[in-house]
Amino acid sequence: MANETATADPSSTTTETLEKLVVRFAGDSGDGMQLAGNRFTDASALFGNDLATLPNFPAEIRAPAGTLPGVSSFQVQIADFDILTAGDQPDCLVAMNPAALMTNLEDLRQGGTLIVNSDAFDERNLAKAGYESDPLDDDSLKGYRVIKVPMDDLTKRAVKDTGVKGRNVLRSKNFFALGLMAWLFHRPTEPTIDWIEKKFGKQEEVAAANIAAFRAGYNFGVTTEATKNTFEVKPAALKPGTYTNVNGNTALAWGLIAASQKSGLPLFYGTYPITPASDILHELSHHKNFGVRTFQAEDEIAAIGAAIGAAFAGNLAVTGSSGPGIALKSEAISLAFMLELPLIVINVQRGGPSTGLPTKPEQSDLLFSLYGRHGESPLPVLAIATPSEAFLMAIEAARIAVKYMTPVILLSDNSVANASEPWLLPDLDSIPEIDVEYAKHPNGPDGTFLPYMRNVDTFARPWAIPGTAGLEHRVGGLEKDALSGDVSYDASNHQLMTDTRAWKVANIANDIPQLEIDGEEDAEILVLGWGSTFGSIRAAARRSRLEGHKVATLHLRYLNPLPNNLGDLLRSYDKILIPELNTGQLLKVIRAEFLIDVTGLNKVAAEPFKVSEITEKILEMVQ
Repeated sequence: MANETATADPSSTTTETLEKLVVRFAGDSGDGMQLAGNRFTDASALFGNDLATLPNFPAEIRAPAGTLPGVSSFQVQIADFDILTAGDQPDCLVAMNPAALMTNLEDLRQGGTLIVNSDAFDERNLAKAGYESDPLDDDSLKGYRVIKVPMDDLTKRAVKDTGVKGRNVLRSKNFFALGLMAWLFHRPTEPTIDWIEKKFGKQEEVAAANIAAFRAGYNFGVTTEATKNTFEVKPAALKPGTYTNVNGNTALAWGLIAASQKSGLPLFYGTYPITPASDILHELSHHKNFGVRTFQAEDEIAAIGAAIGAAFAGNLAVTGSSGPGIALKSEAISLAFMLELPLIVINVQRGGPSTGLPTKPEQSDLLFSLYGRHGESPLPVLAIATPSEAFLMAIEAARIAVKYMTPVILLSDNSVANASEPWLLPDLDSIPEIDVEYAKHPNGPDGTFLPYMRNVDTFARPWAIPGTAGLEHRVGGLEKDALSGDVSYDASNHQLMTDTRAWKVANIANDIPQLEIDGEEDAEILVLGWGSTFGSIRAAARRSRLEGHKVATLHLRYLNPLPNNLGDLLRSYDKILIPELNTGQLLKVIRAEFLIDVTGLNKVAAEPFKVSEITEKILEMVQ
């Protein structure tokens, strides 16, 4: 039956070939829009398109049905070429109710396709969304191609013989919408049907209902010729190899596992659940076969305390959270810094301060990560630019932590964590091993162990595992003697240890890659960024070059210490633009470190940059 649906004649409609397409699914948080969007994405990935996604979740766990705060959406851009973002404006919007239409219509491009569940546009739902009249009957949708579909009624008819009863009948309407989209955009149907059969194999009635609704949506398009045009995006010419569709949290978890394997260290992940970092825990918990140990603590402080203990015991220790949780962990991070133990601290940033906007993207923890500890306690800070890059950045954070015996802060954010893209699976043999040197013998001149005698190249202290004969030593938060590790209140010793710890971190700049400019050397403007602004910046530079302007870009993965050649590169440009999802935090760092005047483009509107926003600012500055 799956093949019959997949090869059904898409009617006599005309098929238009597009280079790219942006689709957004929007509905109530209980309508399964994330699921529908993910299935559309996976089908497109298997078809061979390049893609990028942008999930958008309501902050409330379950807002009242049909209300504006309860709207959930999922946007995906698919293309036949290499793309960098999920797109600025949808070409097609699926609105499952009036609230979804109200909150998303302004983003739909003029002339775009609007598919609405007409059954949901009753008087009660219209009032909840703030409509005074039915937009399906007045002229408010005049600028769009509107396809009205009675999804509730058609879903009920499709699933009536599957055994699903009561309110559960309408839970399959997201698959009806997905089937219609598969027809409209020539998506393969087999991957979705196969997924349903595997996912709901133990719930035969649910699987049958979802498949029936999916086929009904596809066949609705075929039999009614819902639009005179269908659309197709050809496969992209991607680099040969094996790809998988991956989001940032999953790639980060896989990178931690790879770092564990490359170092030979058991992986310990101690955490407390928090949006949007929780999926790292979920993914790692599935991989006990790699020796991964996950610990869900009763609070954030207990989570990092356990991770510090794991590091002391010789594990690759990791803790993860978001902004509020990192604030609670800050004292313990200072303790790990004082102990000089390897520890990876993952901060998946979200809108703040306090509880703020738990499900929305922001880059507002940069200064907190650089300076948010008491005393003089500089730490290496790394940032992830794209979902697939999270894999390698996790490995790099582990390498630095172990080599230099220091905590490392690894910054992600909501856009990276939940967005997805095709990822070319790496050759694992090509990833360098992470060398680990445990102390095995006393290192003092008289046969004693000096826990703070340092490596002359890295300034790292030896990693002595508890229980190793002759290597007993004192640990704690009080200042240590520069060699013996005994508690010391001596002023000159404190000065030495403070300078030594700072120099150890600063020295890492000699062990990270030099920066390379993307674009012309004689560019009119340099656009500097970090973290998840990568795609929007690169895409804006492309657009600006098409306008005839010379634009260079530079993206930072290492935020402390900064790369050695950054200052020279910045001084070679008269105009520098820094787009950030904050009020100008990297801008402050660049001005302070290099005494260079730069221009900020700042946004804290609970959404990523649109490519057009950065493009407009570039053109304003160069003109």
